[in-house]
Amino acid sequence: MHLHRGNLFLVGLPGAGKSTLGRQLARRLGKTFIDADAELERKLGVTIPTIFEIEGEAVFRDREEAMLVELATLSNVVLATGGGVVIRPANREQLKANGTVVYLHALPAALRERTRRSRHRPLLNTADPAARLAELYAARDALYREVAECVIESDREEIARFARQLEAAQRNALEA
Repeated sequence: MHLHRGNLFLVGLPGAGKSTLGRQLARRLGKTFIDADAELERKLGVTIPTIFEIEGEAVFRDREEAMLVELATLSNVVLATGGGVVIRPANREQLKANGTVVYLHALPAALRERTRRSRHRPLLNTADPAARLAELYAARDALYREVAECVIESDREEIARFARQLEAAQRNALEA
């Protein structure tokens, strides 16, 4: 698989492993890792939950879109996007135009197990996080699939297999 502009953009629901697995992929591929949410927090000086609380989701999505425009134009990066980045058509176009998009897929039950102890996910701070994850999955799965060049299950074995394929493709491109 060839990486468009050398970029790998990871999309998926909260808990899919975009940040954790993204760091590993960047290290293996010799690329710079960027976490879009962490960059937004750094730039604004406040946490994502604080942005949600003070400004609301709509303003957060505006800020997320502006941050994506900035980050997607970089080269040779592995970018872990925010889980809701695919909601806006402009973001999906930005992702497709500037990198190879991979959807880290996981079912809501697995995501709930992974996010059980997290307090840093404002959309899951509800009375029923499992139901909320099921809603998010129903609303976003098709959008993730639309934007992604490939879909992989977000478990370590699948990610390792995917990383080996990318490493081999990079070696072959260098030798050609």
